[in-house]
This record gives sequence, C-alpha cells and structure tokens, in this order.
Amino acid sequence: MDDRIVSSELKEEDLFEKSIRPEKLDEYVGQNEIKENLRVFIKAAKMRNEPLDHVLLYGPPGLGKTTLAHIIANELGVNLRTASGPAIEKSGDLAAILSNLEPGDVLFIDEIHRMPSFIEEILYPAMEDFEIDLMIGGGDGKSKSIKINLPPFTLVGATTRAGDLSSPLRDRFGIVSKLEYYTYEELKNIVIRSGRVFDIKVEEDAAMELAKRSRKTPRVANRLFRRVRDFALVEGTGVIDMEITKKALKRLKVDDSGLDNIDREYLTSLIEKFNGGPVGVETIATSIGEEVTTVEDVVEPYLLQEGFIKRTRSGRIATEKAYRSLGIVYNMGLFDGD
Repeated sequence: MDDRIVSSELKEEDLFEKSIRPEKLDEYVGQNEIKENLRVFIKAAKMRNEPLDHVLLYGPPGLGKTTLAHIIANELGVNLRTASGPAIEKSGDLAAILSNLEPGDVLFIDEIHRMPSFIEEILYPAMEDFEIDLMIGGGDGKSKSIKINLPPFTLVGATTRAGDLSSPLRDRFGIVSKLEYYTYEELKNIVIRSGRVFDIKVEEDAAMELAKRSRKTPRVANRLFRRVRDFALVEGTGVIDMEITKKALKRLKVDDSGLDNIDREYLTSLIEKFNGGPVGVETIATSIGEEVTTVEDVVEPYLLQEGFIKRTRSGRIATEKAYRSLGIVYNMGLFDGD
C-alpha cells in the first residue's frame, strides 16, 4: 500500500507531522467544541491542583487525536509518556510504564482498544485509585500479590473503534470526545499554516483545492501538501499554485472527491465483481489484497461518510454516487432500500 495517500501505518511522515504539530489549544485548527471544553477542564484541574480527568478520544484515523494528547500535556505543563495498546502484551509492560510516571504526567495510549483484556483489568485500579495489584510467581509454583502505589496521572486513550472498548474501561474515562471530520475551510487553513512553517508560499485557491481532495482529514491534507511541495520545487516555480497543485494531484491519482487508487479498487471490486453488493467486508478485503482492519478503519469511514457505500444487514452496497464516480451505468438494486 505504498502508493496510498491514506494509511493506517505511520512512517517517515511522523517526523513531518511532529515538526508542524501545534503545541497549544490556540494553535490547533478545528474540533472547536472539543477544544473549548478541554480548555475549561484543563483550567479547572490546574486551579484545583489536581490531575485532569482521564480522556478518551475517538474517531477515524488522522483527525488529530495524537496531537490533542500532546497539547493536553503541554497545557497542563507536564510530561507526556506514550504507549500503544498492541505493544502492551504483559502485565509487567504496563507496570513498567505506570511506575515510571511522575506526578501529574499524561500517559497517552494509542489504539487502546487493542489492549488484551487482562491488561485492561490491571488498568482499572490504576485509573481509579492510582495503584496496581500484580501477581508475582514463585519458583515453587506459589504466587503472591503485591500492590504498587502510583502518582496521580491522566490517561489519554485514543481509538478508531470506540465500540470495541469494554464498558468497564470506557466508563472510567471522565472526558469522552468524538473527533469529527474537518471542513474544507479548516483544512485550507491547515495547508496554509504548513506552508508558513516550511517557508513555502501556498496560494489560497491551491490550498482550497488540496483541502477538497483531503478526505476531510488533516493528516491527508498534510501528506498531499508534502507531495505537491515536491512538485512545486522540482517542476514548478517553488510556489504551490493551482497549476502545479492540479498537475501533482493528477500524477498522484487523487480525484476531485479525494478518492485514491485503493478507494477506486474497493468500489470497482464491489461493483464489477459483486454486482454492487451486498457483500461482506472480509470478501471485499480479500478481493483487493488488503487487511480487513485497514479496509474497516481507513478506507470505509470516508466512503460511508460521503455516501459512496452503504452498510446493510446483508453487507456493503455501492450507491449511485459510487457508480457515477467510476463512470459506470447505475442500475438500482434489490437492496437499495435497506
């Protein structure tokens, strides 16, 4: 999936995103309701000299969950410790992370829904009472429980699948926020800001064109900005204008709706191999050679949001909009009314 504009994996662009990441709420573009609520919660926690309540951030990839975690720590004036749910495999892994926290620190766990259930159970008393109970096994087969006291801290969990979190874990977050897709105007401002950071001029109409093809997602907007910047430097005048932007996007095979090769493969497979559906996501993923989790977490959210596909009890169905986007004649199917 190397040619994909959207990916569930973070690679070399991590360094790019880190260099343009806003440090304060005032610098963060979009998610205004979440931003203003966090401003109140953070200020109140500082006035009480208490750690901020645990925060759960959820929504599709690339909307700024990691950035918000960094901003929360910066606004609180504390350290940020990071971990990933799939990487916490043993109770000792979690104990090591928690015991190294300083008072007031923010612990950010990405993909928190992928933590093993027995790790979750260890996390409960850590979140509620700032302590953990660990079972230590003896060489003679005996084991004993030891209690470790922890400093007060704030857990910020991020997930693309809030529904996969267990109720006991979800209920222990005092602040739960869903990140929404961005408007074109917000994305335009993000692109222009990235241009200022990297000292390259971005004309307003070009920035809006990038915004419209960015799948309403800041991470995609910045990835497209990087690639168009390359074209502007090598084949243009060093300015990101409309001409070089359209040329670059055509070369990148990103269409007017922001659909890329994988999106078109998905829709083409759904329409041509499975007569527009209904068909299960596992079957579609196999047909285009992608992981089911990639299809569900990265490809489908935008296609659903923009009305290219529908989910029904029987499976995925291509809409008339999907047919039009591929230039295929649309015939209303039996399941269109589901």
